[in-house]
Amino acid sequence: MESIGDDDELRSKTVSLPRRISFTILLLLLLISLSTRVSGSLDKSGRRVIEARTGQDLIWVVQLSDLHFSVHHPERAIDFKNIVGPALALINPSLVLITGDLTDGKSKDMLTMKLNEDEWLEYESVMQDVVKRSGLNKSIFYDLRGNHDNFGVPSVGSSVDFFSKYSINGQMGRKGNVNTITVETSERKHLFVGIDTTMHIGLRGPTNLFGHPTDELLSSLDSHLSQWDNQSAKPVAKISFGHFPLSFTALSHSQKSLKDVFLKHSISAYLCGHLHSRFGKNLKRHHHSGGISLSDNDLFQLNMRQSGAESTSNCSFGALPAAEFWEWEMGDWRKNRAMRIMAIDRGHVSYVDLDFKSKPQKTIILPTFPLDSRFMSTSFARHKYECQHMISSSYDAIRAIVFSHSLVVEVVARVYDSSPGFDNLVMEAPMRKHGGDSSSSGATFFSLPWNYRAFEDPLPDRFWLQIEVTDIKGRLTLSEMRPFSINGLSSKVSWTWNEFRVMGCQWAALYYPILWPALYSLFLVFLIPKCIIIVFKKQYTLKKFIAKKGPITLVLWILQDLCRMPVVWFGYMAYLFYLIFFPWFSGEVFTDSGDRAYMTIMGWVVTSSGADRKHEYIGQPDVMVVVIPHVVFVVIPSVLVVCCLVAEREIYKDHIRTVSGKKEDDHDRGRKKRSQRRSLLFSNRRLFRKSVLLASLALYWKHFKNCWALGRAYEMNVVHFPGYSLVVPLLLLYVICKTHKVP
Repeated sequence: MESIGDDDELRSKTVSLPRRISFTILLLLLLISLSTRVSGSLDKSGRRVIEARTGQDLIWVVQLSDLHFSVHHPERAIDFKNIVGPALALINPSLVLITGDLTDGKSKDMLTMKLNEDEWLEYESVMQDVVKRSGLNKSIFYDLRGNHDNFGVPSVGSSVDFFSKYSINGQMGRKGNVNTITVETSERKHLFVGIDTTMHIGLRGPTNLFGHPTDELLSSLDSHLSQWDNQSAKPVAKISFGHFPLSFTALSHSQKSLKDVFLKHSISAYLCGHLHSRFGKNLKRHHHSGGISLSDNDLFQLNMRQSGAESTSNCSFGALPAAEFWEWEMGDWRKNRAMRIMAIDRGHVSYVDLDFKSKPQKTIILPTFPLDSRFMSTSFARHKYECQHMISSSYDAIRAIVFSHSLVVEVVARVYDSSPGFDNLVMEAPMRKHGGDSSSSGATFFSLPWNYRAFEDPLPDRFWLQIEVTDIKGRLTLSEMRPFSINGLSSKVSWTWNEFRVMGCQWAALYYPILWPALYSLFLVFLIPKCIIIVFKKQYTLKKFIAKKGPITLVLWILQDLCRMPVVWFGYMAYLFYLIFFPWFSGEVFTDSGDRAYMTIMGWVVTSSGADRKHEYIGQPDVMVVVIPHVVFVVIPSVLVVCCLVAEREIYKDHIRTVSGKKEDDHDRGRKKRSQRRSLLFSNRRLFRKSVLLASLALYWKHFKNCWALGRAYEMNVVHFPGYSLVVPLLLLYVICKTHKVP
């Protein structure tokens, strides 16, 4: 009986085996279908589209930047794995954008900059873990190449191009410099365009600092941003993301800029990284079509908003608001563990920056309307207000998204009136929760109907909004107080000095305006006094300066004395010509290639890998990080030190002659008084000279540090850059020795 039962059981298992295989296959097909539907599909034109499942005309995405995974700082990757995966599971974004500098590529002393494959293996492993722990589809992750990810890469696809091998974009087959994804709701399309503007030939640092968009990239960007124009019945919100801020992005060969393309399409925002948080929290910049184009030598922007950005709207039929967009640089993961959540609610763009370094984020509040009047697109908002194009459904409620690990039991919105000089509470009411799939993921949408016209005011920062959330554990979380303006007016925010110098200065365009005046000034310093001597036959001496005091006489006397030292005069003149027309040094600019290139003020001269093997100038204006400090902080100070030494020698000679009685007018009282005043600085102790020698030592130390850093960066020794490293110290040493003894 037992054997018969066993045979029947075996027969039943054998019969059910094909059914189980069929069921397994069907289950796999269902999972693949579900994964495809969640991650998006290709439309008829080959465009990738994701359907948002929020149940609202609302999406949100996450941005991370400047991860800098390093073999010397393993805590960066460990924290990323432990924090970001669970955070993404809570937030459940439509997209995850990682805007460059995925790995660090630096030696422990921070001087040698080239890619390290171990860091890329770590990045690949960590991202696989993050994708798994977040529960998100890998296809919604978009990572971009930053300058650190391009150190020493001679070409895309080369053996050291680890980004193409280990990044998510590389593994997903996104090989172009421009990649797009569209997130669609029932009411709107949201177009995201990522751009890679790193050098097409990647140099080692430090001369790999700027973005370099090509004309081909700008043309492709223009095409991708217009892909839904005239093809969609729904309105389209456009967002672009990249690594470099516009202040650190060069113009293309035809002098076109990213800004021109962004304004043409009136994108809502450009998200970027690169600068980190150490320069400030307000690394943001507003651009509008009323300003000067970057191609028209717009070198500075003094405020976060350009002057004249707000003007009366044209309400005639078919008129559009002035083109504008925001540039939002975000903090770094490297030291500050920063993350950004950006939401687009019925076309209104808002964001919140999170700091995982200072505190854990148990509850996150992102108000989506009304917008922060400091950082909203005012042309668009003001046009809608003045022309009465406001859509009541997007203005008739205060709205916010709450992300919480615990059940949220109450959300309260408060509006304060700051006009009397202190915060007066003028509105307080609980917000209503909206159901949907988002509630199960920890993301919940809340709204509060209100009479928005009661808050119309000509002051953009009179009314302030704050939202309070209480979870089931009784924990209270407050959002940041933010001003709002129903009228579409902007609140003024001023940059600090550090914020201005990295966001308000167009550094790529400033290279030559800084370099050439500095070099021309040095030439004039040596040529003008020489011409006065040769052409006009005028001699300026200490005696003439004493007789006829004045700044011009003083300068001409010192410079003519300098010209009377032939070695110094010809030495500096030859050195200036050398700096302009000859290579400064030769170094290894690629990772482990062994080939050397040489650097000039026009960039690095490298041999391209194409069939014609032509020489190219690469890294202009990136070489300014070497050229400008050397000219401004080494060459010019050395000339000043030489002038001081020459002047001190002449004054000391005059002092010695006076006190030794060698002058005919020894008994002149005025001369004796002057001698007494000079005795402290120009006596036998020569204190002024000693102070100048201390300045010389500081200059020597500065120059030595520069040479050491460059030698480590490009694997050079003195043989590879004798002109750069030796000329200034030798000239300075000659003058010190020459002025030591007075005849």
